[in-house]
Amino acid sequence: MVAVTTLVAVSTNVLRRLSASVNDDGVNGDDFGRKGGVASGRRRGSGEWRGEGAGGEKEVADEIEALENELRALVKEHEGIAREIKRIGGAVAVPQRGTAGEEGEEGEEDDNIEAEEDGDKEKVEEEEWEEKEKEKEKEDENDDDDEEEEEEEEEEERKRTKAGLLSPLKPPPLLTAADDDALEDDPNVIDDGGAAAASPPRKYWIKAEAFTSSSSAAATAEVDGSRHETRPDDGDVADGRKGAIIPFDLSVNHLQRVVRASGSPNDTPNEYVDEEFLPVVSSSSVLGFRWRSRVRPDSRSGEGTRTTAYRIEARRARHRHSDDGDDDDEEEEEGPPPLWDSGKVNVPDGLPDVVLCTGDCARLLMSKSNVGTIVDWRVTVWDSSSHKLSSSSTSEWTKFAIGPSQTRVHEKGSDERGEDGDDYEDEWTARWISHPIDVQSWSVTDAGAFWGKFPEHRETACRNWERRSQLPVFRARLDMNDISDAVEGGEEVDDEIASALLVVSGLGSFRVSFDGVPLSSSGPLDPPLTDFAQRVSYRGYDVTKFLSKKKTTTKKKAMKKQKEEREVREENRSEEDEHVVGISMGSGWWDHRPITGGFIRLYLMPHGAVTCIAQLYVTYKKSGTTKVLLSTGHSSSGWQVAKGHLRESSLFSGEYIDLASMANFRGWDTREGWSDEVSDTSTSSIHSWVKPLLYKSDTTLESWRTALHLKSNARTTNGRHLNIPEHKLSPIGRLIPIEIPPVMPVERVDPDEMYSLGQGRWMLDFGKGFSGMVRFQNGLPDPIVPVDGLYPRGHGMSTLGPDESFITVVYGDSIELSTGDINIAAVAGMGLHDGGPRHKSKPAGSAQVKGGPCYPKDHFEPGSLLQRDVYILPRNSDGDSSIKGSFADARQSHFTTHSFRFAEICCTAEPPLGMHALVYRTAFKEWGDFSSSNVRINGGYELVKNAMNSNMLGVQSDCPHREKIQYGGDIIADSPASLHLYDLSSFYRKVIFDWRDQQWDNGAYAGTSHWLNLNDYAGVGHGAGETVWASAPAVITARHMQHYGDLNFLEDSYNNHLRWFTFLQKYFDEGIRAKNYDDNLKGYLKEGSGLGDWLSMRGRDTWLAHQSFYMATARSIAYMASKLDKVEQATTALEVANSVKHRIARLYLRKDGSFRPPEIEASRLSPGPEISLYSRVVPGNKRCTVLHRYLFRQGHTWPGSEEAAFLRNISDNTLNEMIESGEVTKRGSIWSMGWSQWYGFSEGILAVRYALKTLSENGLHNIALAKATGFGVGTFEYQLSHNATTHWESWWRSEDLYSKNHPMLGASAEWMASAVAGVALHPTTTAGKKVLFWPRFPNSASAIVYAGATQGTTRGDFSIAWKFEDLPNKEDLYDSAVVKIHIRLYVPPDGNAIFRLPEYSNGEGVDSVMKYAIHLPDIEQIKALSSEECNKDRKAKKGFNYNWEYDKKEQLFVKVYRKKAIGTPCSSFLFHSSLDVAWSSPEKIHGSSENGLEVDLAHGLYDVMVDNWQLKPEVKGKQDWRIASIEDFYPTVKDIGPYCSDSDTYDWNAEDASHLI
Repeated sequence: MVAVTTLVAVSTNVLRRLSASVNDDGVNGDDFGRKGGVASGRRRGSGEWRGEGAGGEKEVADEIEALENELRALVKEHEGIAREIKRIGGAVAVPQRGTAGEEGEEGEEDDNIEAEEDGDKEKVEEEEWEEKEKEKEKEDENDDDDEEEEEEEEEEERKRTKAGLLSPLKPPPLLTAADDDALEDDPNVIDDGGAAAASPPRKYWIKAEAFTSSSSAAATAEVDGSRHETRPDDGDVADGRKGAIIPFDLSVNHLQRVVRASGSPNDTPNEYVDEEFLPVVSSSSVLGFRWRSRVRPDSRSGEGTRTTAYRIEARRARHRHSDDGDDDDEEEEEGPPPLWDSGKVNVPDGLPDVVLCTGDCARLLMSKSNVGTIVDWRVTVWDSSSHKLSSSSTSEWTKFAIGPSQTRVHEKGSDERGEDGDDYEDEWTARWISHPIDVQSWSVTDAGAFWGKFPEHRETACRNWERRSQLPVFRARLDMNDISDAVEGGEEVDDEIASALLVVSGLGSFRVSFDGVPLSSSGPLDPPLTDFAQRVSYRGYDVTKFLSKKKTTTKKKAMKKQKEEREVREENRSEEDEHVVGISMGSGWWDHRPITGGFIRLYLMPHGAVTCIAQLYVTYKKSGTTKVLLSTGHSSSGWQVAKGHLRESSLFSGEYIDLASMANFRGWDTREGWSDEVSDTSTSSIHSWVKPLLYKSDTTLESWRTALHLKSNARTTNGRHLNIPEHKLSPIGRLIPIEIPPVMPVERVDPDEMYSLGQGRWMLDFGKGFSGMVRFQNGLPDPIVPVDGLYPRGHGMSTLGPDESFITVVYGDSIELSTGDINIAAVAGMGLHDGGPRHKSKPAGSAQVKGGPCYPKDHFEPGSLLQRDVYILPRNSDGDSSIKGSFADARQSHFTTHSFRFAEICCTAEPPLGMHALVYRTAFKEWGDFSSSNVRINGGYELVKNAMNSNMLGVQSDCPHREKIQYGGDIIADSPASLHLYDLSSFYRKVIFDWRDQQWDNGAYAGTSHWLNLNDYAGVGHGAGETVWASAPAVITARHMQHYGDLNFLEDSYNNHLRWFTFLQKYFDEGIRAKNYDDNLKGYLKEGSGLGDWLSMRGRDTWLAHQSFYMATARSIAYMASKLDKVEQATTALEVANSVKHRIARLYLRKDGSFRPPEIEASRLSPGPEISLYSRVVPGNKRCTVLHRYLFRQGHTWPGSEEAAFLRNISDNTLNEMIESGEVTKRGSIWSMGWSQWYGFSEGILAVRYALKTLSENGLHNIALAKATGFGVGTFEYQLSHNATTHWESWWRSEDLYSKNHPMLGASAEWMASAVAGVALHPTTTAGKKVLFWPRFPNSASAIVYAGATQGTTRGDFSIAWKFEDLPNKEDLYDSAVVKIHIRLYVPPDGNAIFRLPEYSNGEGVDSVMKYAIHLPDIEQIKALSSEECNKDRKAKKGFNYNWEYDKKEQLFVKVYRKKAIGTPCSSFLFHSSLDVAWSSPEKIHGSSENGLEVDLAHGLYDVMVDNWQLKPEVKGKQDWRIASIEDFYPTVKDIGPYCSDSDTYDWNAEDASHLI
């Protein structure tokens, strides 16, 4: 172990020598950088730089020189090292010499360091080779001795492991000797591949060179990554040349400024609001600068290959009004000097992953004296141009703010600081404040009222909540003269305001205004959900322009005259002398209606009075001083509070909006509406302005967490312990700057259709599903009362007064087919419904019974908890002038979001005009896309994307209406797709921090990021969630590293994941046995205890899921530990992972080649072989046998109730057509719909991904395509034909249980980009430095004709597109014609790629011709033009064109052909007609029948042509082909694919985050 530990600490260059020296000892030299093992790298690798000025470079030469002598000794002992490597499960993985900027810090000096030391590199290598040959001969003589020595070492290692001496993380003995004996007696069990393969392994993918000859006009990145050759240039250029690389997407701590939300409801931006989201970092945080690279149009190919240097400038923000002009290029105005300038910093490995603000940067920029400062910053980059004169480009200025930090919270009853504030490390002077009614309407029994059967306590909690259900608004007045007086304690000054930062937070939700102007269109979920007892996010707003309308000047006055002077100023006050800050509030997750749900248990979250906190930082220009004003909780700040116009606001059931109160409150947050008068709360109306009270918790975080620990069984006690919490107000956690972009309107959607349902009810169809609300830009018309006063289902009100009129808006995902109404059962908040008018799956009245005494009475009649907003106004039939307000004032709900495609408005004589929907989502960047010629595949991609968009509201939820919370299993399944679609660098950090707050003291993670007592039975006990679900934090962190390379985040979260791993080591085996799983799985016939492959159409193999994700956790620890240079922990974790891997393989590999549990009855469970094939559990020499047996799987008929009802209600002709197509088959004597294994999906949330990826990666892409393009139940076509626009929770129809907006089955979206189009992150990359271009093609063009995709990364956007050309005019020849394949690839600056050249599915290669663009076009302009054309096609509805509808007259389902936007094919911008470039001379690469060919690509635009590609028919089976197996189509293992003898690529590499699980 010492040898291995030392070995992995040296540089890549030296390790290459070592790998060569042991090549003949059974460890292939190439394998050293590829096979599973412990990876090493410098803690601060090439991607991370310290922002300390020009001295930020880091060299590795000194480290290599210091270790070289020790290395020589290690080389002589290489036999022992090789044995150690074999024992831990593979070769030591080292940072590969891939492309520039990839793992490690290799430069040209590293390549030559040995030759420089010895004087003659070739001589040194020759001597090493001779030494190696001698050692090989010596080894042959000592084989017997070596074997004895190895056995002794292994025996000693077992003893040490048993004694716990190997490391603090000792792997459990997963297989005992008894286990081995029992398995050896089983005639069905075959060897797990631990022994050597019958034939020596070979590498399938080999490198091909392109653009390397001296006559060629281009060159690619060198394999060693140390340098880039550039294309020949036209010569020198004039000084001042703009650089070829443009830096863009500047971010701090992964947060980008949002100037204006793309779906903002405000048509005209306010001139005083610079942005809708301003990133804030606290003075105690580690600041990291990041940006991406974009090519400058018309740059010569090769000029922008990579960044060679950068410069970051930071200054105090400068503010200009719209008429001031842009003076960025003008001379700096008089004022403070720049805060920090990095100077020019060379980066030999290209764009850094991050520039950390340390040293001078931290001292000058992040000092506590700068808290409250708004900072402008920009970056200049130099590129790798071959010009003699350097070229650079500078980004636009962007902004962030430095906000206050709070590292301790105020404990129970403490609202004052200690003497001089020393008791608290707290930069907040403000305190939390609440409306007096909200503080006083609590009982100590409220906290635990729903923790047991306490009906009296529940009634009390309900009455208390009803007292405070009306939501408050807060306001404070700011006197500009007070700002002046505060400058220098009354001294004469003449200074201007440089910046003003308002920091605000609120619980539950808040919106902020300044002088009546909204500062952001966010609000429904500000702050995002966290464990509010541990951490609460705050926002920062730049209000400088409001305060800098004029200069502030004051003269020195004696103290005794100050009061008189203020009075004079009060009399002569102008509008600009005063400002008003307003904060309106919603209940959010903090003070929700106290009901119990069928899915979630809100009472297990902390709760308290609605409350807010705020303070204003004003920084002066010349002096640079900062003052804190308007701090809540201080009487001198003059804050007021009143109950506003929201009678109730619920995240689940919507809002009651009092339009009369809204009219009375008009202008409440402006100077004109301000009054100093406050009322006595004991006598005043709830709408009167009163003084707020301080929020005071009467418990502690420790007490609250103790109750949760005991409730979850994460902690036990020997004595009797009361685990029911008893308190009024929960503790509030520490304040932190918001960690993610806020939830904002990202799109406006106009109604696709509007029609009358009669009785004044109007149906709006917005054409797709999303989260948000309807906005009535022109208000609502006056309401009418339906005939006989009977309101349609869901629109009646029983709690309003007789003199109140109302209009209701009900939201839903789908239409109830038999009635034409919105299906409210499928979206019922928290699952509280009775099934609806047709289904009646639950007894009438069950919803309110389960919901408890506070279940809303207005929701009794519909039998379901509704998504509904209600607009209320007193009737005014007599023309009473005292009644203010109008339905024309209605706009939108404020602090809730609904999941919907359809909305019903009731009841008005005429439909509202000027309506649109606001689509809300966390405002991160969308950077992935995909499209193809196949409408069904495109439709599937959009189903996933629309569902994903709907569920990204501060947390990654499973469904956006019923539950709204984070489930680990869903995130495990979805994250590959979501990481493809979005930049989740900040979002997934928050997800992990959410689980970190939840983690129990014993190390266990729950299955949800907030423990809600859901499915704990499925875990291994002691508070742990189901193993798959609870492993999400560790797995997602590894994936985060692969995509974003954030070592600081990795280090910050590592110990939490290590505690989870240690918990599994301690409790996993006993927990599995407690679930009655036999150690050898005897008697294991079906499912078992767990969630596993949830909602599979097969039974679920829960044992395999538990074991696989225990292995995934161990692999994640090995992956993370290797990145952090924690070699011993990485080694131990890998040993555990391999131990679990071998256990699975030994129990599941059968002699007939199948991969299944020992009991044959369990062979149909899911996941099946696909998960173990994909995650490299199946040994490489067994994989094609297992893959062949995998094809024996069959489909079956489906007994679903909705499908059966459908077949009973179709015509005979329709039934016969479905029988003829194979969609319907016999189930006994009854016709049933059939689900297909190979022409549709049977898999649950996990196996969907593994099935598609395994097939496409192993030469069976045509089968994966068949699954995605199939029809009938279990397909995208089935959902689309039943009018879906968001992915369903199940593959079958459900009208009363499963959600119609649920992305958990949506891993297919990433497969479409990575396999159908052919772009994905390279498995072993970090920080998205390198992608893998691997397009795979169908056998027949009838399946798909073209495809394209873009994958965003931290470097820039990589794109690919391909299409068949020279297709015959007749489509019936698409199975036999010889055509061309045309491919285009784009690699952004600082990016690197591997391109796998086209080959047939059997591995036969073809000749390819490659070219590159001599000058780069305007990529962004071409993208915009291409997007515009695509949107035109979408508006023309060229997508999926039919759906089933219910004919009420005939009482039959009929297929209706109608145009739809979803699934519209769009060609890639890479083939847009405006892309007119000059290409280089072509270079031909000859295909190989023995190997696949890869080409390394640096930045550039590439064109690839295959001239002769033979199309062939897809294979179909005989009768019942849809549900049959397909082993007859691939009768021998040789037919399976080209990679069977390539065991090299089938060992898991500890650098590989893609195949980790």
